[in-house]
Order: sequence, then structure tokens, then C-alpha cells
Amino acid sequence: MTNTRFKPSILFFLFLILQSFQFIAAQNVTVSGKITGIDPQSPPIVRLCHAGDSSLVKAAISDSLGNFELEISKTGTFMIIIDQIDYQKVVSAPFELDSITSRVELPVISVSAPVTKLDDVIVTVKKPFIERKIDRVVVNPDALVGASGTTVLDLLEKAPGVTVDFNGNISLKGKAGVQVFIDNKPTYMSQEDLAGYLRSLPSNSVASIEIMTNPPARYDASGNAGIINIILKKLKEKGFNGGITLSYGQGRYYRTNNSFNFNYRVNKINLFSTLGWSQNNSYQDLDINRYYYTSDNQPSSSFLQNSYIKREHGGRSAKIGMDWYASKKSTIGVVFSGFYNPSRTSHDSQASILAADNSVSALVSAYTMAENNWYNGSANVNYTLKIDSLGKELSVNADYIRYTSGQEQTLDNKVRTLDGTPLSQLNLYSSLPADIDIKTAKIDYVNPFKNNNRLEAGIKTAFVNTDNTADFYDVDANGNHTPNYTFSNRFLYRENNNAAYVNYGQEWGKFGMQLGLRFESIQMNGHQLGNALVSDSSFTRMYNSLFPTAYFSYSPDSLKKHQFNLSFGRRIDYPNYQDMNPFTYPMDAYTYYAGNPYLKPTFSYNFDLTYAYKSVFALTLNYSLVHNLINETNEQVNNIYYSRPGNYGNQTSYGLNVSGEFNITKWWNVQYYSELQNIGYNTSIYNQPLVENRWYWYVGPAFRFTITPKFSADIAGSYQTRILSGQFLTIPVGSVRVGLAYKILKDQGSVKLNLSDVLYTNQPGGDIRNIANSKANWLSKLDTRVLTISFSYRFSKGKALNARQSGASDSEKQRVNAH
Repeated sequence: MTNTRFKPSILFFLFLILQSFQFIAAQNVTVSGKITGIDPQSPPIVRLCHAGDSSLVKAAISDSLGNFELEISKTGTFMIIIDQIDYQKVVSAPFELDSITSRVELPVISVSAPVTKLDDVIVTVKKPFIERKIDRVVVNPDALVGASGTTVLDLLEKAPGVTVDFNGNISLKGKAGVQVFIDNKPTYMSQEDLAGYLRSLPSNSVASIEIMTNPPARYDASGNAGIINIILKKLKEKGFNGGITLSYGQGRYYRTNNSFNFNYRVNKINLFSTLGWSQNNSYQDLDINRYYYTSDNQPSSSFLQNSYIKREHGGRSAKIGMDWYASKKSTIGVVFSGFYNPSRTSHDSQASILAADNSVSALVSAYTMAENNWYNGSANVNYTLKIDSLGKELSVNADYIRYTSGQEQTLDNKVRTLDGTPLSQLNLYSSLPADIDIKTAKIDYVNPFKNNNRLEAGIKTAFVNTDNTADFYDVDANGNHTPNYTFSNRFLYRENNNAAYVNYGQEWGKFGMQLGLRFESIQMNGHQLGNALVSDSSFTRMYNSLFPTAYFSYSPDSLKKHQFNLSFGRRIDYPNYQDMNPFTYPMDAYTYYAGNPYLKPTFSYNFDLTYAYKSVFALTLNYSLVHNLINETNEQVNNIYYSRPGNYGNQTSYGLNVSGEFNITKWWNVQYYSELQNIGYNTSIYNQPLVENRWYWYVGPAFRFTITPKFSADIAGSYQTRILSGQFLTIPVGSVRVGLAYKILKDQGSVKLNLSDVLYTNQPGGDIRNIANSKANWLSKLDTRVLTISFSYRFSKGKALNARQSGASDSEKQRVNAH
């Protein structure tokens, strides 16, 4: 299959990228200097201002030795203003910058003696879209106009290296098995349930996204592709403060994502809360073609199906918490949260069954309606003790999390001849309740030393219990229900995971190092109870593993304009709870889904080498080796397709990516990300060899225009070539999106207008291969072109406090399946 609808967008963005890079080498002036008398633990803010009106041009933070450097493209008369906590403000003598001089070295600046009070100084520094740290990449979504008024799942698609397919499955740098955390707590959900949950969260509730291909030892080792940690906004100011976001989007169907958050800080009590309400409706127009062959590779029959799938996802969420600052060293916190996500999905399918000569032998019609009410409630208790002023800290967290899902589904499948004569009929009703209970607790200890050394250690335990029931009934013409024991079952699952870790980091001069080791011991027990037709079965698994991590950094200059980072990590990916349920479920009369009790954990070894020049340019080389990759597999038996999770023997992945951000002019900012990756497999699926590797290329530029201080615009997009993912080979896709933003209400509010997939080219498809005596392909048309208008308003008073983390939850959340 081929798809050429994206070609105009490819040419357009390639042109803009080439034009943009012509400006990278434009002449800038570097202003540098040194400050003496500072506190190395609190480097000062250095502001470059116009000498005439003291208006801010650029701001930076010096290093621990007092060295600073600012780079601008402007000329004129300027001065340096330095603000150091507990010190008097220092203002330098005015100096000139012209277009000839490339570097200006200022005289040494000395800060004054301490004083008892400082005049209030407010410095606003706009965060870059991408920030790099020794063990992660941080994405700041507020830097994108087009990020407002959508969902968190939409936001993840804009993050560098992250791919979200049409089913909501998330991959990182082409690899499946990524763990998604929210506020350092895993989500304990299957990919399908996680996608539904992320669709219910407004994008404006996100403060940052942390991408860790090699997460440090503090985090659970689950997720062979790494961890995506979504940090939600939490207000921290004294008094009563808050924010509200309202949005409405229209594609073929409407969607709305709204949130309200506030905090109230008085004396030793800080109360905070977030409320969310969303409704996201969409469709999928799906074509699936399956072709069957005899043992000597001659055509025998084919199955051509079109399905119109309408999805209605609702989201109602609430979170409320309290921090009690019992003393200067002790803080006790409690957090209660939950959601109610109702959904309704209908499948209306029409298919033709063709004989070997392509003549139509039968017609198939199928209609499925599924209604699901998904509930969650969780409670967290946390305690933090600051042992000394150097940052030594002990924290304790305990969580209880419960998911409840109640799904009812009907399936009506009819097969008839061309003249309408009935050949067969399948009518099923099913009730699919599920309960998941998760209890976790952990203790973390942090001990920073005086010479830029840091020791971390911790222990954790988690207990998981799941109860999944599938009651299927055959329905006759009179509406009578008879139990169907072929599909009915009940699956009980128990798990206990215990872990301990130690992490040590040190910086000396231009070098940095962080070494970690995590031990995990997990025991799994599954029991399928059986019924009148099928006998019961059970399994027990136990794994004990060590997971080392290592990070090394080198900065040849004291201001860290140039940085080199090397990282290594060993990871594991456990099967989702429901994936080990051995029973089979019909999706239609010719497509079944089945679990796999024989799934093995995935183990991976990941290496990254990165060079970065400030925020302008970063190049990363990566390599990973994966054993027993868990991914979807397809098998056909008697012309019925069975989809189930399976293990792919060996997967290798290697490649490079580049990213960065720079200004062409003071009003034109460019953000870019591109990767070139090779993914290969050496395995066998249902006795069919899969020995293949393929390169893919992805590019995602974004252009931000500051038209006036109040008015800004974005234009961005992406293009991706074919990707090999197990038995699937996808077609190329691309998209273009635009956004406008205008500040109102004294800059405390904003109105934003976004249009996604302008050219309507983000329509996925591909081939399903390596299936015995069969092959298949698919093509989807999705509700991706959406016009969204959003309004945001924030009210804020008081001084900022330090944010606290809470939550003992680890990787178990990622593996919940509530169906």
C-alpha cells in the first residue's frame, strides 16, 4: 500500500527547515563575566538589561564559581543587574555592544555583604521547549501554543521521540513497552485503559513531561523502552490561588476538555485540588483486507471488511490533598484522587467473503456495542523529614489504589448469500466486570554531601490483586440468554513485588557521574477458575533480577555550553495482568482476542551517547538489545484471525536523533526534532520466521512567532516513514498543525485557537505479515482535523514554596487492564 497525501507537507517543512538553518550561524555577541562573594549553593540570577529603562533583554544563572555568559544578537547600551538571595542588588556600569565585536568580557563584579531584607524582585525567564539533564529530557509544553485545549494523549504526540498510534499505544523511539508515570507514580493500566485515561486529562494540566530512556535506579525497572513521567501542575503560593481552562473542539464530532485547580496556603496548612471534566468523541473508518492461500501458496479466499467505529469517551476526575508543615523539618501530606470515565463504542462492519476467483461467495454484517463505566479511587499518605540544612532527607509514602470496571457488550454477526439467504448467525451478550486492588509502600533516603556528592537509597513493596470475570451468553431470536461456556471465565491474579535500590552521584570539575543498582523480586500467581466446559488452570512465576544504571557527563567549559553524556541501563517489562488470562474473546465472528499465560518478561539493555551545545543543538546515538519483547501477534486458524500478546525472541534498535531550539530573529523561534532509527527482529512467530530490519525516519519541526507581546502563533508538523513493529509494517504518515494565542485580562488570561492535521494526512495504515498461509493490510481514516478554541485564566498571589512529591506507587499501575 502507498500513501502520497502527505507530500505537500513534507516539501513545505523541508523548505522551512533549510531556510531556518541558514540563520543558526548568524553573528551574535557573547557577554561574559565573573561574580565574587557568592554562595555556591545558591548561584545568582544575572540579568542583561537596557541601560535606558532597565527593561529585561535576557537572563541567566551563573555557575557555582560565579561565571556567567549571555548571548544576544542586539546592539546598543546595556547593563548587568545581579540579584542574589540575602545580598544587595548589584548594577554594573553601562557598556556598549556593536555588530563588529563578537565577545565582551566584563570586569569582575563583587556582591555586597548580607542584608536583612531584599527589595522584591520578579524575574520571568521563559522555559525552553526541551531541557536536558544527565538522566532525562524535560519537555515544557507551555512553550507551544498548539498544546493548549487538547488532551494529554494529544500532548504526548508532540513530545520528541514519542509516537502514539491510532489505538493510543505509546512507543518511545520506535520501541513499545514504555511506562507512563503521572507525578512520579505509575498509572497501573493497560495501553488501552491508559489511552482512555490520558484522553480524559486536559493538556493544560501538565507542567512538564520527563522522558527517560534509561531511568535512574530510584524508579521501577519496568518498561524496556523507558519511562515517560507526566508532571501535573500544582500551585504552591500562599493565599488562595488557582486557574481554570475551558476548551471546545470540533472535528466530525465535538470534544471538550476543562479543568480547574486551586490551592489555599495559610500558616502551616496547604490545601490543593484539581477538578477535570472532558468529553472526547471521535470515529475510525477502518478497512481491513485479509488474503488466504493454500499450502502451495495459491489463492484460496479473501475477506474484505469496512468498519465504522464511533467512540465516545467521557472523563470526570478529582484530586484533593493537604500538606501540613508540622515543623521546619517535618511535613505530613495526604492526597485523595479518583475518576469516573464512562465510554461507549459502536462497531458497524460490512464484509465480503471472496472465493479463489475473486467472486463474492458470502456477505457478512456485524454490529457491536460496548458500554463501559470505569471507576478509580486512590489514597496516599506521605511524610518528609528534612534532617539537616544540606538537604539530607527521609520520605515515606503509602498508597492504596482501586479500579473497578463494569462493561456490557453485545455482538450481532450475520452471514448470508448474495440473494440474502442466511448462512449463519452469532448473537452474544457479555458482562465483563473487573476489580483491581493495589497496595504499595516505599521509603526513600537522600544524603547530599558537601563536595557535590549525593547518595540515594530506598526500599519498596507492592501487593496486587485482580479479579476479572467474563460472562458470555448466547441470545436467541426471542431474547433468551443461554450461558456460553466457550468464552465465559473468571481469572484471579495475585502479585507481590519487593525492591531495593542505591544511587550515587558525584560532580568534580568538568565531570559528572551517577551510578545506580536496583534489585527486584516479583512473584506472580494466576488462577483461571474454569467452568462447566473448560477445566481450571493456574500458574506461578518468580523472578529475581538486578538492574544497573550508569550515567557519565563531561563539560569542557565551565558554563556547560558543550556537554557530553553517556548512559546505560538494564530494564524489564512484565506482562499486563489481563494478558496472562488464557481465555479467548470474540471481537467479531472472524477476529478473536486471546490471552497468553506463557508470556515471559522482556529484558532490555539500552545505551545512549549525547552531545549538546546549549539548547541549540543535541545529537544522540543510541543502541538497545531486547530479549523476549512483548508485543501483539497475529495467527490465523481456519480463516479466523487470533490476536494475542506474544514474545518476540530478539529485537535490536540503533540510530541517532537530533534536536534543539534557536531564534532566527527576536520574534521567530525554531524547535526541531528528528530521528533515524533501525529496528530489527530475529525470531519466529507461530513457526513463521521473522528475520528483518528496516530504517525509519521521523522529523518534527515547530515554528513559534511572537508577533506582539500579547499575540503569538505556532506552525508545526511531523512526518514519519514506514516503521517495522513485529508483524506490522506501517505506511508513512504526516501532519501539519497551526495555533494562535492572545493574552487578555492583564496577561493573566489567554485565548488560543488551534487547528490540527490541517492537510488531513495523519491517517495510519499498513501490512500484517509473517502469518502462515495468509497476509493482510489495513487503512484508517480518523477524526484528526479538529479546530479547538480554549480559554485559560490564572489568579495567583503570595510567595512560591518548594514542590513536594508524593506517592509510593511503582510500575504496577501500567499493567492494569480493566476489561
